[in-house]
Amino acid sequence: MNMQKGFNSDITVRGKSYHIQTEDWGMQNPFLVSRIFCNGAVLKTIKTPYESVLRLGSSQTQEAIKLALRRQHSTIIDALMADGAV
Repeated sequence: MNMQKGFNSDITVRGKSYHIQTEDWGMQNPFLVSRIFCNGAVLKTIKTPYESVLRLGSSQTQEAIKLALRRQHSTIIDALMADGAV
């Protein structure tokens, strides 16, 4: 099974610029990891284990990882846009 490509977004909230990076660490290290950066510094890391987002061994595993990756990335952006908190 291949690792999924990640997502990178740059957003500005209340005058502050953030970079959000979400990546799949693959089956050898089964986590979806998002990092929120501001001025090059990591403000927060969100690490979600595969087991909490999919049923391992399912024929839909790749698609489930891709969806979970997109959902995690979008949720972080939505939270930042809503209240600017990290």
